[in-house]
Amino acid sequence: MKLRVTNHPILGNPEKKKAVTFTFNDKQYTGYEDESLAAALLANEIRTLRHHEESGSPRGIYCNIGHCFECRVSINGKQGVRACLTPLKENMIVESHGKLPTPVRDWRSSDE
Repeated sequence: MKLRVTNHPILGNPEKKKAVTFTFNDKQYTGYEDESLAAALLANEIRTLRHHEESGSPRGIYCNIGHCFECRVSINGKQGVRACLTPLKENMIVESHGKLPTPVRDWRSSDE
């Protein structure tokens, strides 16, 4: 966990928290129990959490407060979970989302 604040005036010292392991896209990482999954991913230098459903462009953490839905991942098989609002637990299995196999139909299209 390379990118960590080691002494925060309000949050304290994260090294005093319990370290847990989790997987992201089949690779194992370490974070601190009950920190947000987004924070654990950022600390492990993971920036791309999914890809846009239609264009395939990379998406990551944007607002980090639960408003934008850019950090959606699958956790233990449940799709569409926001990483910024999800507390990290031991042995979580996290997977990114990719481009959909068929482009999303443009709702403005008039041909039906």
